[in-house]
Amino acid sequence: MKNGKEDMQFDTISVIGLGYIGLPTAAVIASRRKKVIGIDVSQNVVDTVNEGKIHIVEPGLDVVVHAAMKGEFLRATTTPEPADAFLIAVPTPFKDKHEPDLSYIKSASKAIAPVLKKNNLVVLESTSPIGATEQMSAWLAEARPDLTFPHTHGEDSDIRIAHCPERVLPGHVIRELVENDRVVGGMTSACSRAAVELYQIFVEGDCIATDVRTAEMCKLTENSFRDLNIAFANELSIICDKLGINVWELILLANRHPRVNILHPGPGVGGHCIAVDPWFIVNKTPQEAKLIRCAREVNDSKPNFVVDTIMAHAQKLKTEQIVCLGAAFKSDIDDLRESPALKIILKLAQMGANVKLVEPNIDTLPELLDAAGCQLVTLKTVLEESKEQVVSVLVAHKEFKASEELRRVKILDFCGALVGEAH
Repeated sequence: MKNGKEDMQFDTISVIGLGYIGLPTAAVIASRRKKVIGIDVSQNVVDTVNEGKIHIVEPGLDVVVHAAMKGEFLRATTTPEPADAFLIAVPTPFKDKHEPDLSYIKSASKAIAPVLKKNNLVVLESTSPIGATEQMSAWLAEARPDLTFPHTHGEDSDIRIAHCPERVLPGHVIRELVENDRVVGGMTSACSRAAVELYQIFVEGDCIATDVRTAEMCKLTENSFRDLNIAFANELSIICDKLGINVWELILLANRHPRVNILHPGPGVGGHCIAVDPWFIVNKTPQEAKLIRCAREVNDSKPNFVVDTIMAHAQKLKTEQIVCLGAAFKSDIDDLRESPALKIILKLAQMGANVKLVEPNIDTLPELLDAAGCQLVTLKTVLEESKEQVVSVLVAHKEFKASEELRRVKILDFCGALVGEAH
């Protein structure tokens, strides 16, 4: 014990899942001169990381990964190995009817179970429904009956279990992993203390301890709050369209009120967090989560409004040529998960439109869009096109906002890319 705390040793840390959260986390920990073992089911991901390269778009990540590999503090493999702490950062999507899918967490738990040893710490970073961390503990206990776990042995358990959800903004992940406060929820007080010690290795913000269910609910609450605010902006944009009011000017004027800060509307809400997490609350408390459900329904329906608007303009111009600018779920990244832009583009193609996509952050079309007959082109190609076409901005990528030529083209701007900074 030291200063009333357990003196934990975290010489080797394993990160399970080398995706948009796992890889930056592994690299940042390795930058603190800790030995980090990254685990991923994809051999291609493992090979790429071991070459000191990255397979995702995230500013600054390539430099940190390269330095970590060169210093021999980071390596990747497909097979879990013994470590002092395990951070699980795998997807948590939902199945039909928005039921949480914990299969990736279960697979990760079963994978690390054989290499667990007494005094290990296991932290679930994946954003999860209430009770998921306790379920993970049960899965680990089932696989390792020779060890004790906090859901049965409390403070005296051999293994420490905690939940510490990521809360970073894509495009700013490296900085925010270090600077942002972290909410750390242990299944026991001892679990919380151990997890706080781990995160203090690389987090400069506060590491605030709580119980595990509050930590799970905190992340869901943050994203549901964000979803509610976006839903207001999205619904406002539809109302303004019907009433012939410029929504961008309206929001600019309304935000001059000292206590009003309306977000910019967009084509919907996407990504692995905001578009998913509120459903975890609704699924757990369907009768009580009325407002949260309503916000989700508003944002999920916004792509339909966008499609109808684009098709109405195409019919007015008597053209089937439609250009969509952006397919990622937010600006300046390559992440297409739950992207409303992707859904819009696919639906347009399925309705018979000749769709061209400009997405500067990807090199090849997603399989669904390719099969639907879409084309991946450059912005220059679009601007040189002489045919009558409907040009729609779906994502406020920096390339679009910086284009003076684009400002001279008649476009449909669904994200405020050309009228000021989008939130």
